[in-house]
Amino acid sequence: MKERIDYGTRAELLKALAHPVRLQIVHDLLENGCRNVRCMEARVGISQSCISQHLQKLRLAGVVSAERSGNEVYYRVASSRVERLMEAWMSEEGDVRVV
Repeated sequence: MKERIDYGTRAELLKALAHPVRLQIVHDLLENGCRNVRCMEARVGISQSCISQHLQKLRLAGVVSAERSGNEVYYRVASSRVERLMEAWMSEEGDVRVV
């Protein structure tokens, strides 16, 4: 018997990624590895508090995970599904239209 697809969970994942700043944060994490908020602030160009709010939404959706090291919290992409999705979206091949 075929396994049922949980469309609600998949839609929540897409909603979490459906903001330019969150999309940029996740892409940057994949391109540059585990990073802290201070590094993200320099790369994304918005305040730490704004980045933290976006990271909270990404954490709640299971897109990123966090690990504390001393006073710093480091973030990384938490799911291979997200990695594959981002790879498809961000690749030049992902820009090809299917007719």
